[in-house]
Amino acid sequence: MPNRTRIDTGTPWEKIVGYSRAVRVGEHVYVSGTTASDEQGKVIGIGDPAAQTEYIIRKVERALVACGAALADVVRVRMYVTDIAQWEAVGRKHGEFFGEIRPVTTMVEVSKLIDPDHLVEIEVEAIVGSGV
Repeated sequence: MPNRTRIDTGTPWEKIVGYSRAVRVGEHVYVSGTTASDEQGKVIGIGDPAAQTEYIIRKVERALVACGAALADVVRVRMYVTDIAQWEAVGRKHGEFFGEIRPVTTMVEVSKLIDPDHLVEIEVEAIVGSGV
């Protein structure tokens, strides 16, 4: 049985809700749905889905690195947006980070996220060492 490694960022929600920012099992890494909130809970990029997407991907990258992975190891991305009409802004920012990696990707519209100022939430899966 492979070891299970949990990555926590220390935010109070992790213990209250019972989740980890990321979990690594063997060579597989799973990063929780991630929004554009900093460690103090302040929403970054209010009203700007591209800015939120960039902040989120950088936050996801930190979690991947903590698990011994990299963006290049990402094989699946799921993006939840509150306004699908903004798909291009979100998609272009995603492409800046994942253009050469080209993981399988899903983008769906949801009615709302946990904070009304959150426009985007992203979760990823990676396999360590599979990068381009």
